[in-house]
Amino acid sequence: MQQIRASVATEFEQVNQLIVDQLHSNVPMVENVGHYIVDAGGKRLRPLLVLLSAAALGDCNAQHIKFAAVVEFIHTATLLHDDVVDISSLRRGRPTANETFGNAPSVLVGDFLYTRAFQLMVELQDMEILRHMADTTNTIAEGEVLQLTRAGDAATTREQYLDVITRKTAVLFAAGCYGAATLGGADQDTRRAMQEFGLNLGIAFQMIDDVLDYEGDPATMGKNVGDDLTEGKPTLPLIHVLREGTEQEQALVKRAISEKTAEDIVAVVAAVKRCGALDYTRTQARHYHDLALQRLQQLPQSPARSALEQITALSINRDH
Repeated sequence: MQQIRASVATEFEQVNQLIVDQLHSNVPMVENVGHYIVDAGGKRLRPLLVLLSAAALGDCNAQHIKFAAVVEFIHTATLLHDDVVDISSLRRGRPTANETFGNAPSVLVGDFLYTRAFQLMVELQDMEILRHMADTTNTIAEGEVLQLTRAGDAATTREQYLDVITRKTAVLFAAGCYGAATLGGADQDTRRAMQEFGLNLGIAFQMIDDVLDYEGDPATMGKNVGDDLTEGKPTLPLIHVLREGTEQEQALVKRAISEKTAEDIVAVVAAVKRCGALDYTRTQARHYHDLALQRLQQLPQSPARSALEQITALSINRDH
């Protein structure tokens, strides 16, 4: 990641500093929870996509730095809310904010981060950005609710799964890339190409996340293997088992999803691997990886474009 960030290293550090500065509040609990989750680190992938997209299109300026912070605040707010909804206890290798501070502070500070993001957007003085990000945030919220309604539903189809991850994860990737192009004054075709790049990248990224839930190393991932199963999430590897597994495997996975239990996690992992569900999901992720790369072809060659291509490759070749 350090190599990928090289072409926008200065701007990336400015984003990090802006995030810290914007966490300031007269309410101590806001700063405590905000710093706790922000200081946990993470890839900062979404703001990095904003900066690299801007640089690949010719210019990465102060507006892009502010917008990158907006995207990261929205993402961080969703993490705080997700962990409460999912009753998660571990993220990025340490206790979640809700585990440390409680559910109520986590939800309310998540709200603070959402509103701080919109305060920053107003400062951009760009109505198209404000409109697009308002729509994006609304879509993410719908995706969260849709995922909640699908939890425990073993009849979920591949198309329904794709709808959830597109809304919940991919649209923020897409919005970051679209916003970078818009702030840079790109034409509508270029904006749309960058939006589609981000969308396909986000879908591929989430699919690999769902693979890692069954084969990743908890120490590397910073979360527990099988968490999705405990939450009753019918992810693509499980959907594949329900379609291609033996009757016994299908019954096993159906029960695990319906009862939201990881009690049989060893047997479920064995079923997922035996019927090729992980390979199938990786193949699907590669399809979206290829679509994302196609959308970059119209950009001129540059270190920033190369970095975007490297991120796309990394999205499907990673262990966390």
